[in-house]
Amino acid sequence: MPGRGGVSMKKSRTLAVSVMLLLLSRTVAAKEVVLPAPVLEWSVYILLIFAVLVVGGISIFMKRRTGPYDTLDSLLDQQNPIVHSVHPNVTVTECVRRMNDLSIGAMLVMEDGQLLGIFTERDAMTRVLGTGLDPTSTNVSGVMTKDLICVSNSITLEEAMSMVTNHHIRHLPVLENDKVLGVVSSGDLTRHFVEN
Repeated sequence: MPGRGGVSMKKSRTLAVSVMLLLLSRTVAAKEVVLPAPVLEWSVYILLIFAVLVVGGISIFMKRRTGPYDTLDSLLDQQNPIVHSVHPNVTVTECVRRMNDLSIGAMLVMEDGQLLGIFTERDAMTRVLGTGLDPTSTNVSGVMTKDLICVSNSITLEEAMSMVTNHHIRHLPVLENDKVLGVVSSGDLTRHFVEN
């Protein structure tokens, strides 16, 4: 038993063929339609206005739309980031307490404006709790990640996502001329790609 789609498909093909035959028939082509000059002039203006509106709409849409070739700078502008950091002599307990208060998964470790490392939830689990260290007496400088992968604010979001994926990291410190601008997480990048 043919479905409804098959019947409507036949009807639409029949209609399309009928319209084509009508348009191609000699009787329709033989009749010449003459429009007054003002109508032709106005139709040209209407067509030009329509073209301008379409081009304007496309440009507005493209400006609003963000793509994978936007830079980290554009993402940081949207986030208006605050750089959270701790001194290297802060204990793991105090650092984790601050991370919890701020609802963040990583804390930069800085001294005199210099980025020394990053302490993450993963560091707390593997380097402190997993090895039996006492978090109340262990300083973050002894268990932080020192071999940081930092990026420039001019790299694309696609490149940043590739780095996070390939290096199996969750946080990318973003620097410009050795100054920390913020930290972009894998969640920030994923959210950006999903929403846009």
